Amino acid sequence: MLVLFETPAGYSLFKLLDEKKLKNADDLSEEFSSTEGIQDGLKLMAFKKFKTTLEAQKSVIELQEGKISKSLKKLITSKLEEGEKLAVGDAKLGSALKEKLQISCVHNNAVSELMRSIRAHIDDLLGEHKTELSAMNLAVAHSLGRYKVKFNPEKIDTMIVQAVCLLDDLDKELNNYQMRCREWYGWHFPELGKILADHQAYAKVVKTIGMRQNAINSDLSSILPEDLETKVKEEAEISMGTDISEIDLVHIEQLCDQVIQFTEYRTQLFEYLKNRMSALAPNLTALLGELVGARLISHAGSLVSLAKYPASTVQILGAEKALFRALKTKKDTPKYGLIYHAQLISQAPAKIKGKMARKLAAKVSLSTRIDALADESKGAEIGIESRAALENVLRSEQERGPKKIGGTSQKHERYSFKSETHAYDDSYDNTAKKSQKRSFKDDDEEVKPKKSKLIEEIDTEQTPSGKKKDKKSKEVKEEELEEEQPVDSSSKKKKNKKKQVDEDEEEE
Repeated sequence: MLVLFETPAGYSLFKLLDEKKLKNADDLSEEFSSTEGIQDGLKLMAFKKFKTTLEAQKSVIELQEGKISKSLKKLITSKLEEGEKLAVGDAKLGSALKEKLQISCVHNNAVSELMRSIRAHIDDLLGEHKTELSAMNLAVAHSLGRYKVKFNPEKIDTMIVQAVCLLDDLDKELNNYQMRCREWYGWHFPELGKILADHQAYAKVVKTIGMRQNAINSDLSSILPEDLETKVKEEAEISMGTDISEIDLVHIEQLCDQVIQFTEYRTQLFEYLKNRMSALAPNLTALLGELVGARLISHAGSLVSLAKYPASTVQILGAEKALFRALKTKKDTPKYGLIYHAQLISQAPAKIKGKMARKLAAKVSLSTRIDALADESKGAEIGIESRAALENVLRSEQERGPKKIGGTSQKHERYSFKSETHAYDDSYDNTAKKSQKRSFKDDDEEVKPKKSKLIEEIDTEQTPSGKKKDKKSKEVKEEELEEEQPVDSSSKKKKNKKKQVDEDEEEE
């Protein structure tokens, strides 16, 4: 049995002297653990050396794809006898050899253990080819790395990730520089900040004017329109700002130069990003735009990893903190992340933003898979069609009225005016509140019937003897007398108080 082993320096064929050792993988690893044991069990039959690193690179790529190179085919056909088996470390390569060359290949656990032992002692087995192996290891590794990086120069998403991160950093720095420039020069000419809202125009005006006294003689027609130019010159004459020295003005002008340079570089970087995005992900760019698409790729790490995400993940990509906070507190999860800044969602009304985010995330997931995994570039046709479909959905949702609450519509009868008339009651006009106080006479009248009712109820009860009835009637009468006495006393006291109050009023 022959053993095929691939190295960076070339293909090597070994002959296994005792095939019975392959029956037990554990014993094979113990026997071939030392250099002496593996040299006794294996013998180098042939070694096909690679001429250049490019040839080694091609052979490695063909082996990964399960293909057979010409040099490997010649080596196997020249050394392998009819009916002899070949031990192979890769199952794909074995199946390819069996189909094309009709060679019986062996690949099992014992063969993989044998390959592991050969790899550990390859320097001792190759002998005189040892120096070539050590030199080719590094060269083939570098060439394979370059090949993977240079697979398609237009499809390098790393450049997009770096460009969009730099764009965000530039925005932060520009904001700090512009606010510092406005605050610094505002001590000298505070009215200029209220007139000019554009940061780049403000920096250019400050650089051309210098001191506010020079505003009348300066020409601002290339920077500002006529109405703003006249307004700036008028405000400069009546400005309430303080005076500054020439050294202060020099540093302010240098800061203005930095602001102008950063602004110009940002526009160039944005154009570069647009071109890269149209080349790398045209469908994604048609759906979301350059900035939002680049931020999604940057957040995912690469275009391929973004293509592997489902639509539900793409929808909330960038809102991970809010998602886990909602899951922890058992509240509503976020509806959108970075995708919220897309034009289709920002144009949608607040009620259908979540619906549009779901639909857009599904289309984005499909378009990224086409951009990343399609063999040939199909352009932005699918992205443009998806965007048109989403715009139609948004338009129909906006035109559609409110949804019906009930399931079926009910027909209502036509309203007819009634001929009946009602007179108005004048008593409703009196808004004075009735007094809630009750007179004592009313109280006595209300209490008496209740007591009589109690006496009647007691009389109507059926008792075995008449004596019990008399006793109960006497007890009830006594209770009535006891209750009437405190009522009479209290009524007398109140009458006396009323008399005193009347006498006091007459005296006054």
